[in-house]
Amino acid sequence: MFRLSIGATLIAAAFFANTAMAEHANLKPKAHDSLGKCVQAALVKHDGTIVKVEFKNEGKSGVYEFDIESADGTAWDIECDAKTSKVIEVEQEVKADDAKFKAVAKVSEADAKATALKAHAGTVTETEYEIEADGKASYEFDITTADGKEIKVEVDATSGKIVEENEETYQIGKE
Repeated sequence: MFRLSIGATLIAAAFFANTAMAEHANLKPKAHDSLGKCVQAALVKHDGTIVKVEFKNEGKSGVYEFDIESADGTAWDIECDAKTSKVIEVEQEVKADDAKFKAVAKVSEADAKATALKAHAGTVTETEYEIEADGKASYEFDITTADGKEIKVEVDATSGKIVEENEETYQIGKE
């Protein structure tokens, strides 16, 4: 499991505490700096303010997930592979009543939540509504289990099937 030292956590927290992120063009990551490279790659996809970064384990790979707020108010979730520093997924975060989301969602939030909790018993601490790059909609639930782990479970809003589930290692920024 990926562990972050206290010093590295403080440096990362200070880095992301700068909400303006206006100077990201000046960011010059070193060859070994996957976080810096992923920041650059994410901001190339959608320029804006990084308000949260999470690190999660997807299979045997580590993945950074950035929540970016664009200047026009659009919210994006951008995932970047920690080993390759390549963007692997881009999703638009929307409100539950978003017309695009409602047009394709066939499964209720309550049913999707029940599916997620059946797979991972615990307490849902956050729910996100997402439009995938291919136009599909999904619910993403953050579930805190009895042993304190945070599991992210993504449920397809059309089929009701779990399409992704992984453990979050850490989070920096606002929920």
